[in-house]
Amino acid sequence: MSKTPTLSDRLSKARSGSAPDVTERARRGVMAYVGAQTDVGRATRDLADGTAATGVGRVALSGLSPQGLACADGCAFCCILSGSDGGTITEAEAVALHTALAPLAGQPDGRAWHPKACPSLDPETRSCRAYDARPMICRAYVSTDAEACKAVSEGRAASGPGTLGPYHTYLAAIGLSRAALKGVKRVATYALSKVAAGAVQGASLEDTLAAARHAPSELEAELKRSKRDLSRA
Repeated sequence: MSKTPTLSDRLSKARSGSAPDVTERARRGVMAYVGAQTDVGRATRDLADGTAATGVGRVALSGLSPQGLACADGCAFCCILSGSDGGTITEAEAVALHTALAPLAGQPDGRAWHPKACPSLDPETRSCRAYDARPMICRAYVSTDAEACKAVSEGRAASGPGTLGPYHTYLAAIGLSRAALKGVKRVATYALSKVAAGAVQGASLEDTLAAARHAPSELEAELKRSKRDLSRA
């Protein structure tokens, strides 16, 4: 009789779509997270909604101390979002972001400062009104040159801004979670800008998640972009 694969078995064999070294870092982190859980159901849910991947990313990020950063409160050029997506986030991050912004529904948001700005921003101070709930993409994006950030926000190439390594580990962890839970539970990702917009416009969490949910191919595309960016670093 064949043995039913455990969650750890599934994770040990899963592929993320990221670079091999990043995948292995993510695998170690996710398996450690799962191994610390005594409830398999809870561990499965944490993989599915991205709690595990976000935890792995934040732990890795907490161990970094980048020097010479120009990031400061009110310097929000990095919050001018390209396209209609704004970044890939997990369900757990989407829920936390909506919860933080929902009480502000109906108030002017970042788009009153700049039409492509993140709705999470205060249009007057340019500070994030959901700072404690900000997703990994926001936490990991830093810059050593504020003028370069402004240039990038205007569509011009400039050196200085960039994404720290833990973001790539976090993405790989989401990819591993999706592969490990294939046929068991859906692992969805969401558009940051659509979640923030739904919250400040007064949409319910359910409706916001439905409108912001990515097609499965979006995570695959983001992992490919991550792998390409790492190869250029």
